[in-house]
Amino acid sequence: MEKTGLTIGIVKAVSDIADGRIGLRTTGKAEEGRENLAKGLELAKQIFSEVKDSGDPELMLLVEYSFINQELEGARTEEKIGRASYQSAARDFDDAFLSLKAVKDTVMYQGAENTHPHRAPFRYKDMPNDSFHIAYTGHYTRLQNKLKPIGIDPDEQILTELRMAVCKSAQKVYLAMQRGVLG
Repeated sequence: MEKTGLTIGIVKAVSDIADGRIGLRTTGKAEEGRENLAKGLELAKQIFSEVKDSGDPELMLLVEYSFINQELEGARTEEKIGRASYQSAARDFDDAFLSLKAVKDTVMYQGAENTHPHRAPFRYKDMPNDSFHIAYTGHYTRLQNKLKPIGIDPDEQILTELRMAVCKSAQKVYLAMQRGVLG
């Protein structure tokens, strides 16, 4: 599936998940809610699996970014902590897109490497711990925190673990890009 199709699919998946959650809380709508939730989770799992296997860090970034922003758009104003977390993630991913663009320009990225300290806290596996790594490291932790409650829906757990795997895969591919540019 191409990028536009994947992002449209993510929007549909998140919409179905949200409708499903609302349905589960609404008297007389529980069965429809379960169906929507299952349909949305299945579509999201399919898309994240495809993206994880693509080896394309831009596609991985785009799909997660779309998922986050779609959930943020549907968030209630009372969900202050969750909204703040997702707003932070969206800003981090905005910066990650810039790092991805920079690493594709060898001369620019080699120059940018000189702006990053070479001490361990500022490195990711001996490469600059730039906005791409910062975004994914923080988001991985955010997703881990979603798995802490007891009784999480098993399909939501699988989706969250798949999203975490995409985080690791994106960083692995991006790290290889960094090493290709910086040696």
